[in-house]
Amino acid sequence: MSSDAGLAFLSLPHTSWTRVRTAINWVNLSTPLGLAVARFGGATIVRRGRGTHLATGYRFGFPQASAFTVGSVIISAQDLAWFDDRLILLRHEDRHCTQYAFALGVVMLPLYVLGVAVSYVLAGDHSSYNPFERLAGLADGNYPPPRTRFARRP
Repeated sequence: MSSDAGLAFLSLPHTSWTRVRTAINWVNLSTPLGLAVARFGGATIVRRGRGTHLATGYRFGFPQASAFTVGSVIISAQDLAWFDDRLILLRHEDRHCTQYAFALGVVMLPLYVLGVAVSYVLAGDHSSYNPFERLAGLADGNYPPPRTRFARRP
């Protein structure tokens, strides 16, 4: 995909819902927290469409992910050009922005950790049975299909 296509995605317009979501994530303090995390991590922050921000160049190795979201801020160690061919990943992270609005902002963080713990017990990974990752789309987040520790292996 060309860089122009990636930049077009970065400037998608708001819908009625994304305007509400953006306001909720500011009020519930998850977006200010996301911006603080990104700045602390040395990331360069650009506004993108749908009321979100994309923070690239994050310098810390935690969490272990190609991208993660706090509020309406998508944070990554990668540079902006890296996302040109990963628009589906951006869609996955955009869904997490919506989850922050529904989960009352920073309250989502301990709920997410609980989801990670349940998934590790059942499947040995952080995503298979984590409801937040499943609702954001496992395949879109580049996660393998769900499995359990108890499933028969071929």
